[in-house]
Amino acid sequence: MLGAIPGATPGKWIDLWNERMPRTRLELREITVADQRAELDGGDLDAALVRLPIDREDLHVIPLYDEVPVVVCAAESHLTAADELGLDDLAGEVVISPADDVLAVNVPDAAPAAFDPPATTADAVEVVAAGVGVLIVPMSLARLHHRRDVTYRPLRDGPTSTVALAWQASRTTPAVDTFVGIVRGRTANSSRD
Repeated sequence: MLGAIPGATPGKWIDLWNERMPRTRLELREITVADQRAELDGGDLDAALVRLPIDREDLHVIPLYDEVPVVVCAAESHLTAADELGLDDLAGEVVISPADDVLAVNVPDAAPAAFDPPATTADAVEVVAAGVGVLIVPMSLARLHHRRDVTYRPLRDGPTSTVALAWQASRTTPAVDTFVGIVRGRTANSSRD
């Protein structure tokens, strides 16, 4: 079983798995960033697509790609006039940090929110859609929670978010090795040597 944090896109790797291992079904289960390490320790995941940082003790971890941070704002926001934004462009804006925030960006001169943080990124996008504040997330989360009444712009000086493949070192199996090979771009005929 493969775990995947919200926004991860393992489709191409699953397709290759299905081509190479047609008799071995690969199940996909969404996991939260907050619980990603516990899910790996729990025993039923063979591997997971996780967000770094993660406690690496007893894990094999392969960083895969870095995601660009974006500012999610209402479609009618004045911030949409720019093709990309900087932290200084967010001065005076209410920056929403949901409980499941994965970037924890500190925006100097941001306006304080007059409400409790939303529980999830999806809830925060609803608040943004109402025209109350902005949200900073990796681009994949902006795409995952896309709505017609919100849009996003790249944040040029924000932190990237690294997505990695992780699995328990003690539970490395031939199937896990095969999936690691697929993720690393090995062809069906290539050797690990």
